[in-house]
Amino acid sequence: MKTFRPQPGFVVQAYRFALDPNAAQEAALRSHCGAARAAYNWAVGWVTASWWQRRAEESYGVPEAELTKWRPWSLPALRKAFNEAKRVDPRFAGWWEENSKEAYSTGLANAAAAFDNYAKSKQGKRRGRAVGMPRFKQKRKARLACRFTTGTIRVDTDGRHITLPRLGAIRTHEPTGKLLARVQAETARILSATVRHERGRWFVSFQTEVKRDLVKVARPDIAVGIDLGVKTLAVMADSTGEIREVANPRHLDAALKQLRRASRTVSRRRSPDRRTGQQASKRWEKANAARNRIHHRVANLRADALHKLTTRVTAQYGTVVIEDLNVAGMLRNRRLARQIADAGFGDIRRQLASKTKRNGCRIVAADRWYPSSKTCSGCGAVKAKLPLHIRTFACDVCGLVIDRDANAAHNLAALAAAAATGTGVAADQSADTALKARGADRKTRTTRPRRKTGTGRAGGAALPHQRQTETRDRTQAEALTLW
Repeated sequence: MKTFRPQPGFVVQAYRFALDPNAAQEAALRSHCGAARAAYNWAVGWVTASWWQRRAEESYGVPEAELTKWRPWSLPALRKAFNEAKRVDPRFAGWWEENSKEAYSTGLANAAAAFDNYAKSKQGKRRGRAVGMPRFKQKRKARLACRFTTGTIRVDTDGRHITLPRLGAIRTHEPTGKLLARVQAETARILSATVRHERGRWFVSFQTEVKRDLVKVARPDIAVGIDLGVKTLAVMADSTGEIREVANPRHLDAALKQLRRASRTVSRRRSPDRRTGQQASKRWEKANAARNRIHHRVANLRADALHKLTTRVTAQYGTVVIEDLNVAGMLRNRRLARQIADAGFGDIRRQLASKTKRNGCRIVAADRWYPSSKTCSGCGAVKAKLPLHIRTFACDVCGLVIDRDANAAHNLAALAAAAATGTGVAADQSADTALKARGADRKTRTTRPRRKTGTGRAGGAALPHQRQTETRDRTQAEALTLW
């Protein structure tokens, strides 16, 4: 499938607005999202049915040439098969006309992408963790979302309504003037719209092609190093020697008392139980909604604070140096997991990477094993150990005494010069002493082997492009076909 590329001078940007649908519109939104989930489940069942059939035939000794053909999972093939089945399948025949065709296309497109990711993961062509076979989405757990790519998709001229296919005009909770002005000035073009239910309300996200001029930062020649932490969210030291601290707002800790009280109330109500078929009481639903509102407020406050922080940084400095933190590994520390998750280290880096491109500044990621806290920012000497409870760095060589986080921020800021010239007191990575504080600059412990998928799953080892005797790291000797 071809990837959309904007025209020169334009970028793809999303505009997100909260919605205020009435009761009928909310029912229609839920129906469209449910149709997308139903189409996804149909596609998963339709494709994997041939996998199970082939597996059964192989157990009967049927020759390879006489086995059931593999069903394709490309989006055009799924659309063609679904259009033939929706009129006769009792699961769709009675209600499929009530929703837009875009709802079903959303589910089929998600299924095609899921099968593509699974095939690439089996072939070793996909980065990251291994992706399993697509599974059915449960009604109670599936995220409500639907994407519209064709039909009437616009922002109304009154600045308070948007129009979507089959849904009509829906009032927005906030003005849409920022996007409307660009559309009327012909500097933006709406490509698609995605409606989603999250944090207790409905949102619409417009994917647009926007003419974007690079915004010059206030101090383009200044580099800043950002050291993230729990006690202080961010300590920033720029190349001029100025140090700034951003306090950790600790939104979750502030709401823990309310959450405990709300959770106790929920636990005293009659909760749903799928094993016995017990339905939730009205009082449980009301108490659970009150608890969810607390969680949603914490999430909104955290997102607002992180966006304001990253916007200020990318609008002021020409070079931003951050750490490549292993956040997933840090969350395994049961004593600090809640505070680290509440700080949002991963989201800070994601926002900085996105906003530096928009402002035309540079972002430098320090090596994960670079000892920024253990290195003296004055002379470059590296300590062998520096426990986390020691908050002051005292150099044994030059006698420098400085706050631990400020010292790390200075070292990170020096990395900006090292990335361009290869020099710097504490940032010269060519020196062995700067990176090998413990005798090695990488982890030396062997990794536990991953448990491989057994043969009990359909498609687990019998895809047309993957045989059971092959391993994930083995290179393929011949060209592979997906179907």
